[in-house]
Amino acid sequence: MPITKLAHYSIRTTDLDKSRQFYTQILGFREGFRPPFDFPGVWLYNGDDESEFGVVHIIGIDPNDSSALIAYLGDKTLPQTGTGTVDHIAFLATGLLDFRAKLRDAGYTWQDRTVPSLGLHQVFVEDPSGVTIEMNFPADEAAALKQTPSGNSTDQ
Repeated sequence: MPITKLAHYSIRTTDLDKSRQFYTQILGFREGFRPPFDFPGVWLYNGDDESEFGVVHIIGIDPNDSSALIAYLGDKTLPQTGTGTVDHIAFLATGLLDFRAKLRDAGYTWQDRTVPSLGLHQVFVEDPSGVTIEMNFPADEAAALKQTPSGNSTDQ
């Protein structure tokens, strides 16, 4: 049974609206089809991807009634913030300057790292639930921006 690709990852959140905004307005995913589950959530897709599952599933936790979520996915004790045992989720991207501007305009802080020998420039940012997102850009984009102040970032 070979694995052919990552289907999606899911995040449970107590702030569905804020998470939706982060993943659509900051990361650029689009909201799409989601089956009519009895608990809140959104399924997010990348660009014109018409796969039936999407890339990111955001699962809303209704603090007043989580019984449908528990019945479907089970009960989990969530940490107050962070990624639990998952360290981070990574994406490949282009448009470093625009991405930094989106983060700055939305009030997010981030950290930059350039990976030696790989030609990658990484931007690490936490989503509203504390999940660390790693965005990987071509290192030449970062090199071209060295003369541009990077605001909230820490260049390395």
